[in-house]
Amino acid sequence: MKRKIAIIIERADITLGGAERSVFELASALSARGLKVDVLAAKGQTKAKNIHILCRTKAGKRTWHFTFAKAIKKHLAENRYDIVHSVLPFDFADVYQPRGGSFAEAILRNASSYQNRFIQSCKKTTAFANFRRATLLHAEKKLCNNPNGPVIAALSKYVADQFRQRYNLDDSRIVVIPNGVKVDERIDTAVAGKLRAQILAKLSLKETDNPVFFLFAANNFRLKGLAALIKAMHLAADRYQASKAYLVVAGRDRSRTYRHLARKLKVDTRIVFLGKVRHIQNALSITDVAVTPTFYDPSSRFTLEALAADKPVITTKFNGATDLFSDSTHGKVIACPRDIPQLAAAIAHFTNPDNIQKTSQAIAADNLREKISIKRTAKLTEALYESIIEKRSQQ
Repeated sequence: MKRKIAIIIERADITLGGAERSVFELASALSARGLKVDVLAAKGQTKAKNIHILCRTKAGKRTWHFTFAKAIKKHLAENRYDIVHSVLPFDFADVYQPRGGSFAEAILRNASSYQNRFIQSCKKTTAFANFRRATLLHAEKKLCNNPNGPVIAALSKYVADQFRQRYNLDDSRIVVIPNGVKVDERIDTAVAGKLRAQILAKLSLKETDNPVFFLFAANNFRLKGLAALIKAMHLAADRYQASKAYLVVAGRDRSRTYRHLARKLKVDTRIVFLGKVRHIQNALSITDVAVTPTFYDPSSRFTLEALAADKPVITTKFNGATDLFSDSTHGKVIACPRDIPQLAAAIAHFTNPDNIQKTSQAIAADNLREKISIKRTAKLTEALYESIIEKRSQQ
């Protein structure tokens, strides 16, 4: 008999971001392993039979945590599941897998991403004035303090450490199940070719100029370190004569502040802003290096997608995806996103085509695609489910 799994997510819409996309990819991968998976969401637009929208009649884009909890409990009372797996902090779940890491860490790291120290302090002070954020943080604390609460399925060692340090959670309640992505995504060569031609045209370049394109992709430019990256582009050109380095920025965040910074540092002719890119794999296929000098990321999908495409990566120690590759072999890990000299040196390193080729070959030779595959994530997740069910049967 198939195990029946409920996965809880706030909104059933993959256009909202990486967390939503990851949940649906995991659900699909679990289904491929023979499990029957239902997705329980507060809001969303879908006709899929295995996706249940529980708060459709409630007004607004968001649903109050307590309202959603009540709707879920009603659904669970009427439907039997072997495992309840939630990405939101509900203490009645069997598994809690916070896609954004712990709320405590996320609040602090978000505040640290602001350049102005006064603003940093204000953000930390006023973080709990936001009712929704405060509610979720309280629910997470309550969940961790409950000895019979769910197992924490951490996306990375970084996230596991957050729960140990912030909530003094015992190791018996934490399992690291690394984030995963689809590693067999097809590239639309026609679309990719047009995109590269567009980038070359915007930068007034020809293929014979042999540019090296660094791809930055995010929907929160501040948190993912774009300002630091622009400063590093300037320093790389000035200190290392990295004249072939160009930055391609993809994402739907506002770019005005960053365009102004690029003009001020006189690197605006070396940067192109693409806006939202529908399929990041197409952009990865026509660029050379993926770079995310992030202030906070539990486990970056973009980093994993780059590795799946055999592209070198540059990121920071605040990215949990660093668990899945080796520094200086498969890319570069920067200790601090504000370390502009170290970031500039990493950029300069990869302006050498030989270094790009060597790194790409190492990624392929070490078979990182298998380590970062959503199929591996699903296998480990199913094993966690079985251990919970076995423990329950022994009680």
